[in-house]
Amino acid sequence: MSDLCDPTPYDALLLLSFGGPEGPDDVVPFLENVTRGRGIPTERLKEVGQHYYLFGGVSPINAQNRALLAALEADFAAHGLDIPVRWGNRNWAPYLTDTLRDLVKDGHRRIAVLVTSAYASYSGCRQYRENLADALAELAAEGLAVPRVDKLRHYFNDPGFVRPMVDGVLRSLAELPAEVRAGARLAFTTHSIPVAAADSSGPPDGHGDGGAYVRQHLDVARLIVEAVRRETGVEHPWQLVYQSRSGAPHIPWLEPDICDHLEELHAAGAPAAVMVPIGFVSDHMEVLYDLDTEAVARAAQLGLPVRRSATVGTDPRFIAAVRELVLERAESERGVAPERCALGSLGPSHDLCPIGCCPARAPRPAAAGVDSPYA
Repeated sequence: MSDLCDPTPYDALLLLSFGGPEGPDDVVPFLENVTRGRGIPTERLKEVGQHYYLFGGVSPINAQNRALLAALEADFAAHGLDIPVRWGNRNWAPYLTDTLRDLVKDGHRRIAVLVTSAYASYSGCRQYRENLADALAELAAEGLAVPRVDKLRHYFNDPGFVRPMVDGVLRSLAELPAEVRAGARLAFTTHSIPVAAADSSGPPDGHGDGGAYVRQHLDVARLIVEAVRRETGVEHPWQLVYQSRSGAPHIPWLEPDICDHLEELHAAGAPAAVMVPIGFVSDHMEVLYDLDTEAVARAAQLGLPVRRSATVGTDPRFIAAVRELVLERAESERGVAPERCALGSLGPSHDLCPIGCCPARAPRPAAAGVDSPYA
């Protein structure tokens, strides 16, 4: 095997994602998985799940992960990267533990992990590490070999993640009527999280606006705004906004909400807006419902022209970036200093999450970090 595509010590890549229902009968059981331990009544879950029923009870995320899996397999094969790619979810089949069990039974012992969340936060990083630790503990309890799992670093500022989004914004601007295009505002959207979780996201010595979660999103937004300015000659006014809040109303979450922001833009006389879902890897339910359905409907009521730009999905540049992240981490594990690609002011993220990174309310074991019980 060429050194350029040597994955040693890794013998598999695990695609780790959230999961989603595949039909109407799956919606409530899926939401029970998502909210386990919170004591939410079934009737309330049925209300929460109404947006899934609008799409036949099917979340698009599973089909998108199948497409991502196929694209990664094709890219790896084309470039001589000879490791299998498998997929496991936190909340729905194929479940993470089942996928890891199959990998172990097939003889795999050193597994790189790609999480479909690009930024630092408890739900987007630490919780997945806890899921990995839970799965490894279950394998150990079954008497199976416990593999070493290494989560690939955050890729929010990788060129293969940022540049496809730049192109998406340019296409959306071009789709707006010519008379409103130059004045269009850019609304960069991501999942709202509790303010306390945002403030504590990233390493414990994090600093800046809202901790690592907000800081990373702001850096990506600035990169896109500058790239659009270079391409078009126009520097569009912009703001980072939030969507998909799901918590109790008395707990502060990141604001403003995208729909409230659209109303503010309209009241301020903005001629148009482009919604840019930088917080999402693919067009899953938060994009299709919260943006393409709710936010677009609100804009229509206001008479505000809007477009929603594309997520990276299976863009070949993103697929290539994943391959490079695997090879970068493999080199690092072999003691070679790899070239780490990162745009913006923050630089490449850490390989191993330090102690106290993106802390949970109650401490739990987490794999793939400095404090991993399965190093």
